[in-house]
Amino acid sequence: HRGRDRCGAAGDASESGKGVAADEFAGIARIRIVKADLRFKDKFFACLSLGERTYRTETSDSTHRPVWNSEKKVVIETNGPHIARISVFETNRFSKNTLVGYCEVDLFDLLTKDLEEEHVEDLALLDPSSSTTTMGTISVSCYIEDPVETEQSFARRVLAIVDYNEDGKLSLSEFSDLMKAFGNGLAVNKIEELFRQADTNGDGIVDMDELAALLADQQEKEPIISNCPVCGESLGKYDKINDMIHMTLCFDEGTGNQIMTGGFLTDKQAAYGWMFKLSEWANFSSYDVGLRSGSTASHILVFDRRTKRLVEEAIDGKIVLSMRALYQSKVGLTLIDSGVKDILKNLSEKQGKKMNSPESAKDIPKFLELFAGQINMDETKDPIESFKTFNEFFIRQLKPSARPIAHIDDGSIATCAADCRLMAYSSVDESTRFWIKGRKFSIEGLLGADAHYNAFKNGSLVIFRLAPQDYHRFHVPVSGTVEKFVEIPGCLYTVNPIAVNSKYCNVFTENKRVISIISTPEFGKVAFVAIGATMVGSITFVKKEGDYVHKGDEFGYFSFGGSTVICVFEK
Repeated sequence: HRGRDRCGAAGDASESGKGVAADEFAGIARIRIVKADLRFKDKFFACLSLGERTYRTETSDSTHRPVWNSEKKVVIETNGPHIARISVFETNRFSKNTLVGYCEVDLFDLLTKDLEEEHVEDLALLDPSSSTTTMGTISVSCYIEDPVETEQSFARRVLAIVDYNEDGKLSLSEFSDLMKAFGNGLAVNKIEELFRQADTNGDGIVDMDELAALLADQQEKEPIISNCPVCGESLGKYDKINDMIHMTLCFDEGTGNQIMTGGFLTDKQAAYGWMFKLSEWANFSSYDVGLRSGSTASHILVFDRRTKRLVEEAIDGKIVLSMRALYQSKVGLTLIDSGVKDILKNLSEKQGKKMNSPESAKDIPKFLELFAGQINMDETKDPIESFKTFNEFFIRQLKPSARPIAHIDDGSIATCAADCRLMAYSSVDESTRFWIKGRKFSIEGLLGADAHYNAFKNGSLVIFRLAPQDYHRFHVPVSGTVEKFVEIPGCLYTVNPIAVNSKYCNVFTENKRVISIISTPEFGKVAFVAIGATMVGSITFVKKEGDYVHKGDEFGYFSFGGSTVICVFEK
């Protein structure tokens, strides 16, 4: 929508269903998941994830060709999320349903094609554990709703609320009730003037087309509705997504107009069976993003910057409960102080030996199954059969083309040090306010006396947290000379947010870690801190003191587990 000219500069793109220009575009897209053709017979449902919202279809009948014909209206704009993920799940009535295939589609690719409205696109469903294997196809249609239709849809909804005689038209009395119910002070004071303005043919009544035109015109010129009647959100704050789109979508959600169910943040949340949902409800668990879920949350949500979509980190529920008990209570703190540190260290050493044994190789397929859809073996340099132990697989190398280095020739731009969940803070104060909740976190405590320089005081820091499913080699974020390595012995607490957000322990300043100081022309000194964690007793660097390193060079790796790299920059 770009105002009352329907499609603004797009001009000939105003016809519903036709291709639209992707530059400076905002509007309502109608996405319909039609059917799928799968390899095996079962009951299935599909999830559509876009941005921070996920929607799901009903469950199909038992067949290898499920038909849903489920539709959802979503907002699409140039700078907003437009890469949609469609996931198909095999149903399990009592527990978590099984992801059997997925696809990602750039909605702009579909919307910019000059296609008829009912065109259906067949997309390949990829195997969650291998993006080169297909599990079947899924049929999807997507087209832009005509702006006039959007305005009329909203007008139809609000008109019906006060259309007491149900003739599809509003008398002055009915129009007055509508303005008093939804309008702001301006609307209430100008009811008769607005009625005359809407009644363009002068017949003494306002029909649906006239009401739609009035509402659209006024919201652009002098808004008469200040807050959304459904969600209460203040209107008029969007530059590109106009208020009519917002209210239309809200009315659709509020009245159950859409077939696809909403209200989910991730496809994993939408895929839980009813018994799992019941157990979640009984534990008063909640979904939210990052730290806002608190250290007591049972779900870790991560924002995927590429797709602008929320994804849920895979973590076993029993492990979550154990971590809460240990890291989030005074009782747990007592246990930590009375010997759990030694237990964690011994556990890591024992697990490390086990993962280096030939017998551990049989755990690789189970690991890939647990993290289906999150590990892409097509990027791995060596075939899976070549790994003789689990640790060989865990520290696997990637093909050179798998992680291109951004701005490779520009030393003034630092790059990501690892596959990770990334957080960047301009100062330590900011990091402790938003993320690190230990009793005493400081740059001095993190680096220790031998690696700390005054230049790092009030410096910026970037936290790269690796999860078990990640590629576990880390890379140099800047070009420069490695001045020294400093090894600091310590504990092996988990680096999971449940522990990092705990006020009872100090993960980053108490854990075992190795600090490298890199001297650079552009950034001055940069401290690269590799931090060990539970199950990660081994930190290995492949460079030595005095080496000149280029941005993107491999710097080292963590053995089995998940861990963290922190880079500290001068202020």
